[in-house]
Amino acid sequence: MNDHIDLKELHWLLTITQSIDVGVVVLDQGYRVQVWNTFMENRSGVLPNEAANRSFFELFPEVSQDWLKKKLDSVITLGTPAFTIWEQRPYLVRFKSYQPITGLEDFMYQNTTMFPLRSTSGEVTHVCVVIYDVTDVATNRLQLQAANQQLQKLSNTDRLTGLHNRGYWEEMVRMECSRHVRYGTSAALVMFDIDHFKRVNDTYGHQCGDKVIQGVADVIREHIRDTDVAGRYGGEEYAVLLPDTDSYGGSMFAERLRAAVEAQEIIHDGKVVRCTISLGVADMGASLTEHKTLIEWADQALYASKKNGRNQVSLHEG
Repeated sequence: MNDHIDLKELHWLLTITQSIDVGVVVLDQGYRVQVWNTFMENRSGVLPNEAANRSFFELFPEVSQDWLKKKLDSVITLGTPAFTIWEQRPYLVRFKSYQPITGLEDFMYQNTTMFPLRSTSGEVTHVCVVIYDVTDVATNRLQLQAANQQLQKLSNTDRLTGLHNRGYWEEMVRMECSRHVRYGTSAALVMFDIDHFKRVNDTYGHQCGDKVIQGVADVIREHIRDTDVAGRYGGEEYAVLLPDTDSYGGSMFAERLRAAVEAQEIIHDGKVVRCTISLGVADMGASLTEHKTLIEWADQALYASKKNGRNQVSLHEG
């Protein structure tokens, strides 16, 4: 059996491999380099005569030997191609990206094809590894994904406060209610608004009013857990969904929030502006079947706080 490719018979094919803009490497069964084209030379800085008969893993020690050997051995044993794509593995070998359009990338994203090379007897004796530079495609895809994520975030975010907007948090309440109906989980909803907010606008102006709204949002962010969903209901009204929380836990959270807002100082035109909030708390009782009912309960409790003198927490009694 001849374990070496007859380069004399393939001289025309090798000439082609030197001019194409993909990496071409031919390895024998010992993973030693038999063909090393211009693409590989230019990107790696290793000359063909320096790469010849050297282990691929010696040339690229950063490559996972176990992973790549398993791929190559499968090609040799089964006689079928194997592939890698940049979404799963950004590159086979780390080459610097030289493309001006994608100059912000530190490395070249790559797709790779490994296919068997057979001798005249039909036996697989070598594997050809073809490396494709897909940095442009990958970069454009990643930029598009990032833009879509940003658009999704913006579509769910209240512009003034940075909290979730009403559409998003109400959908989260609906989903939490569905979970409650199906699995019997608990959750509490806290709704509140800024006391005498119109007076703030009339006294200090709407810019100050916006500062107060943002200041209350900052306090909310300081007090919620990662799993909580805080949003702006509209105007000076807010809502916080507390998953896996009963009415007692919701009331404790609401009282901490009330005290923190009362202690907050908003500075506007050199003046200190303070505000208070009135809060209503409701949790998912056994009879709850629709998320709108929970919102109504919390809103009723909020109304009770306002009716009884404001700057307090009221709990809906189901």
